[in-house]
Amino acid sequence: MKDYIDKFLRYLEIERGVSVHTLRSYRKDLGMFFEYVKSKAEDIDLIDVRGFVAEQINAGLKKSTVSRRLATIRSFFKFLHREGYVKANPAKLVPTPRLPKILPRFLSVDDVFSLVEKPEGIGFLPARDRAILELLYSSGLRVSELSGLNVDDLDVREGLVKVRGKGKKERIVPVGKKAVEAIRSYMVERILLKKKQNALFLNRSGTRLTDRGVRRIVVKYARAMGVNGRIGPHTLRHTFATHLLQDGADLRVIQELLGHSSLSTTQKYTHLDITHLMDIYDKAHPLAKDSNE
Repeated sequence: MKDYIDKFLRYLEIERGVSVHTLRSYRKDLGMFFEYVKSKAEDIDLIDVRGFVAEQINAGLKKSTVSRRLATIRSFFKFLHREGYVKANPAKLVPTPRLPKILPRFLSVDDVFSLVEKPEGIGFLPARDRAILELLYSSGLRVSELSGLNVDDLDVREGLVKVRGKGKKERIVPVGKKAVEAIRSYMVERILLKKKQNALFLNRSGTRLTDRGVRRIVVKYARAMGVNGRIGPHTLRHTFATHLLQDGADLRVIQELLGHSSLSTTQKYTHLDITHLMDIYDKAHPLAKDSNE
């Protein structure tokens, strides 16, 4: 069984460009599944998979976790079936647990402006932190995309950044004027460090800033401005998409900017509040306008 799992993970790493973190999660999920079924891959059927899903739910695990593990099993057997190792995919017809609809958290325009202005003072760290916050909101980058940026990925003259997203897919994303100004200021401070590093954002030691480091920076300034609830880099990504949508941007344009492979993934951002929707309706619909106008 280990041989099958190794081949599957090697395929994901080489052909799909899956991250080390995701590969680790896949290996853990498959290990738990085979520990439960205690059977060879060739002998597993739909009942085995459904039993595993039921056992996970009965154990009190979140439906999102169970759904992710089922997706891992489904992908694994899809790979084995395509390669001819098994006759069918036993997980194909197992229904995914219905997940509660949770709207992504996003900030108001005023809150975003307060957040990006929180890093105060002069020097390397305040300049870096302002540039990070501005760029996250300006371009809607994932935290891994931002931490993975190199100096030559950025074209400040044109206001563009080359981003490597999921599956190592590259896309070009615009960078707003405020973010460009913040990055220019940061680059001056960065040069003074005299570190021969290609990474765009550096830590105190002069090496590449990690995903965790970026999260700590966002959380630090969110707490400083008194925002309640969990705020992180992904909140700024949600905010970026929501504000574009509220200002009339096409959903497919937002899909391209975010680097989503499927439009259905982008559609979760269509959670505009009813007041905003009614305001648009009143202004746009012919029968909603005041007859005295």
